[in-house]
Order: sequence, then structure tokens, then C-alpha cells
Amino acid sequence: QVQVVESGGGSVQAGGSLRLSCTASGLGSGFASVVLGWFRQVPGKERELVSCISADGASTNYADSVKEQFTISRDNSKDTLYLKMNNLKPEDTAMYYCAQPSRSYYSGGAYYCGLARHYWGQGTQVTVSS
Repeated sequence: QVQVVESGGGSVQAGGSLRLSCTASGLGSGFASVVLGWFRQVPGKERELVSCISADGASTNYADSVKEQFTISRDNSKDTLYLKMNNLKPEDTAMYYCAQPSRSYYSGGAYYCGLARHYWGQGTQVTVSS
């Protein structure tokens, strides 16, 4: 049984920072063997990929809207995924989820991920006020 717990969200003013954490257990081949990503959703809009990271942490991908602003990382010894968010903007307001992308691949030297098929956690809310 997969268990995912996201934490670290909150309410901040524009320009502030937050660090999200995600602990996961029960993933098929083990936490250290799977690609993981952060996704976010605003009510009335489709869920979108924010960032993903390869199993060994060597490859990452970011949505254009968060490049140079967010940093994804993982600690496989602690089965924990992180998302450091700097210079937050009101448009970053959303529910953030950690999940396993349905696919990942390399193309032209860059790393890409798809959306997830399943979102097991409850998410963590990030609210940024102007």
C-alpha cells in the first residue's frame, strides 16, 4: 500500500520562500528506485507538473514558469522528496502534490516527465498573497 504525505505548505507574502517535503512508502520497487515529481492544481484547472527528479537525483526537469525559482531534490536515505520554492508569486498559489510520473525520458540531452496516474497524498496548500 502506497502512503504519501506532503507537508511544508502555508501562507506567505509574495517574495517569500517555502520548502515542501514528501515522504513516501510502499512504492513498487522502493523509494530510491523511482522517478518522483511535484505537481500542483488550482481549483477549476488541470493539474500540472511543476518539477520531477530521476531516481538517483542526477536529472531534473522544471516547468518553464518555475525555472530559476524552484529547486527539487531528494534524500533517498530518508525516503523524502523536497521542493524549495523561492521568490514566491501569487500565481504559485495551489495545492501541491508529490507523485510518481507515469513516464520519464531523455530527449536532446534534456530530461522530461509526464503526469502521474495516481496521486496518493492529500497535498499541501501553498497560498501566496500580494
